[in-house]
Amino acid sequence: MVNNKEPTREHTPRRVAWITGASSGIGRSVAIRLAQNGWTVAASARNAAALGKLATVLPGIIHPYPLDVTDREATVGAFSAIEANLAPVSLAVFGAGTYRRETIASFDAGEIGEMVALNIMGTVNCLEAAMPPMVARRSGQIAVMASVAGYIGLPGAAGYGATKAALINMCEALYPELDRSGVRMTVVNPGFVDTPLTQRNDFPMPFLISSEEAADHILRGLDRGSFEIAFPWKMKVAMKLLKALPSSLRFALTRRMLRKDT
Repeated sequence: MVNNKEPTREHTPRRVAWITGASSGIGRSVAIRLAQNGWTVAASARNAAALGKLATVLPGIIHPYPLDVTDREATVGAFSAIEANLAPVSLAVFGAGTYRRETIASFDAGEIGEMVALNIMGTVNCLEAAMPPMVARRSGQIAVMASVAGYIGLPGAAGYGATKAALINMCEALYPELDRSGVRMTVVNPGFVDTPLTQRNDFPMPFLISSEEAADHILRGLDRGSFEIAFPWKMKVAMKLLKALPSSLRFALTRRMLRKDT
């Protein structure tokens, strides 16, 4: 489990965390929080300039490792470089992802394919890199960023929700074997968080929270060793209740989410 308290002695080694999607939003906030709480952070994203700015927040503690996680070989190489340059990775938070809204009129296989490549296969590449060394050491913690949108199909989120549902299912499938091997698996399911991606939305976002609040939720959940970290709680409860309804009632409610321009 993650211990988010500062080391009590100056000579205590700083553990290493690898964060993907660290250039903005939740990933950036998680990277800063961990660095402030005694971790050495390897921060990865495609935006090298943004990573460079992030590294200046806590120089020598946050280390930029620019990476496109859809590149399988580069991802394995980045993980190896982090462990060689810093130390074995104790915590990996896989937050690289993207979002696009789709309707019947705008349904585009190419755009959905890009989401699948980044949201699912990018995470798969990271898992392939991180799991074997952690299993060999019989220690470590992996957190995968999914979404409450993965609980249930929602209008406008056909592609995005499908990728997040796949990640939830994947984490559930991997959990028992990883747990037996001494590695903790966690799935993170945020609701609406104020990030560059959600700032594109032109519809009301209930229970919207800041990326800093999201980071606090994540770190507390990691410290508890929770399998699922879902927040804010009102959004989590609403989505799980909606999922539990009979399909006739559920669709009656989701029809109300349809926009007049779709």
